[in-house]
Amino acid sequence: MSALVFAMLFLSTSIVFSQPNKNNISVQLGPDKIGENEAWTITITVSNERLTGYDKFPEIEGFRNRGISTQSQTSVINGQISSTQGVVMTYLPTKQGTFNVPTFTVKVNNIPITVPGKKVVVGPAVQARSNDPFRSLFEDDFFSRTEPEFVDVKEEAFLALTTSKDEVYVGEGVTTTLSFFVADNNRAPLHFHDLGKQLSDILKKVRPANCWEENFNIENIEGEIVSINGRGYTEYKIYQGTFYPLNEQTIRFPSVGLEMLKYKLARNPSFFGQNRLEDYKTFYTKAKTVKVKGLPPHPMRDAVAVGNYRLEERLNTTTLQTGQSVSYDFGIYGEGNVSAIDKPTVRNNETFELYEPNVKQNINRDNRRVTGSKTFSYFMIPKEPGKYNLGDYFQWVYFNSTTRKYDTLKSKQIVTVHGESKKNQSIESSDLGSFYDNAETASNQLQTRSNNNWIKWGANIFAILMVGVSVFLISRKAK
Repeated sequence: MSALVFAMLFLSTSIVFSQPNKNNISVQLGPDKIGENEAWTITITVSNERLTGYDKFPEIEGFRNRGISTQSQTSVINGQISSTQGVVMTYLPTKQGTFNVPTFTVKVNNIPITVPGKKVVVGPAVQARSNDPFRSLFEDDFFSRTEPEFVDVKEEAFLALTTSKDEVYVGEGVTTTLSFFVADNNRAPLHFHDLGKQLSDILKKVRPANCWEENFNIENIEGEIVSINGRGYTEYKIYQGTFYPLNEQTIRFPSVGLEMLKYKLARNPSFFGQNRLEDYKTFYTKAKTVKVKGLPPHPMRDAVAVGNYRLEERLNTTTLQTGQSVSYDFGIYGEGNVSAIDKPTVRNNETFELYEPNVKQNINRDNRRVTGSKTFSYFMIPKEPGKYNLGDYFQWVYFNSTTRKYDTLKSKQIVTVHGESKKNQSIESSDLGSFYDNAETASNQLQTRSNNNWIKWGANIFAILMVGVSVFLISRKAK
């Protein structure tokens, strides 16, 4: 008898999922009428292929979500192997009445499926169905009406926000990492969900307003084996970035939460029934603060970069000719906020004619560090012959975060300039126009303007005549 039951059960399960659409995907809604004590379901079924993903199920007025469960089966009929995978969203009614299930679109395996809505009538509670296995064999909704008992397995996992330092100077970087840790002995099934949106909301809270950020842009979340207090964990880095404080305000990272999919497991797993129930749990970090200190007194305290840097320079030749241009690169390499590096201080001088430098920047974010380079390329023209130390002309001051002292990068190049002095060489001016042609031959003696008095008298007489005529015309018009 047990063999017959097994055969009939096997056949019935293959029939339940034998109505896929042209994409081998079907979405089945629950019945039109249920009792107040019964569950209503939406079932997604994929035939003869793997279920790789699906959208959220709709919210339905008058129902609350109980949770998501999964099911799968494989059958062999006349030598043909077929398989199905399904996911079931279970809803429980909150009251009696007629409720509208809206038309919705769900994306399954990246294929959008539009499901027409319907009305569901929730009536009085009904008597529980019989547990007779022979009757269950011929129920169309055998799987959905099998209600195994699920238990919540305690997880061995936590969410943490860590910083590379607890105290930094203004302008000094502190690398911040948000990670999810799962212990090696964890038995609770956990999965990320809707991570992009959650991370966007988390970063709005985490990013300090008083800092410059260098984001490591983690795209693929991959586990890394780590040890914490002698216990093995897998660390999943969700976000990593280095923050550079712009003032002495304390950096505060609030507690943030990450919602994870956590499955409840069936107390008595079965071959055909659902063996886990989808649920959610939110994990929270602890709040964290980083103290920010001001830099020591210095004339350039508010303008220097902070970090650990070295100088690499390049000069085409150390033997120069006056009036001939030469290229010189002043490159700053090291760890720190490379974006904030300003050009070196160049002393005003009459020995070299300098042009504004071209700037090239390179930033690397790796292994919890931000490193890179910023190169300033100058074109300079020597104007005086002689021997010169470029360190007297090119200098860059910064605060060394390792030694906690100010330091200066100076050029070590010594150049020899040959040729004639160009210091007093004048540049030809353009023609200033005919106005200046007779400037040297014109007399510089002052001339009197008394011989022009008759012009003034004539103008005055003309003005008096005009006033007289105007008065005559006005009086005549009045008569």
